[in-house]
Amino acid sequence: MSRTVELTCDIDIEQSFDSLHAHAIPHGVEIGPGDVIIVHGVPTDIGVGGSYTGQCRATLIRAGFLRRVWTQFSAIFELTELFEVGFQPIDQKG
Repeated sequence: MSRTVELTCDIDIEQSFDSLHAHAIPHGVEIGPGDVIIVHGVPTDIGVGGSYTGQCRATLIRAGFLRRVWTQFSAIFELTELFEVGFQPIDQKG
């Protein structure tokens, strides 16, 4: 069973040669594993070289117990995807 919380977020979006990012920072809540945040009313037409900073309304959907446990469990295996190790033979000739 999940529950929803209405809140506000600080929004920072930039699409430039120096940075390509979009951040939504919620006010007054802690986000847990499996939680989902849906932001409302954020501009989607930021052009190249543009940026947007402001506040918007958001909905936090809290994960239920099973989803939270599953997210924590599966994150362990997804983290290992970040570790890519390669071995190259040593050239003995020179």
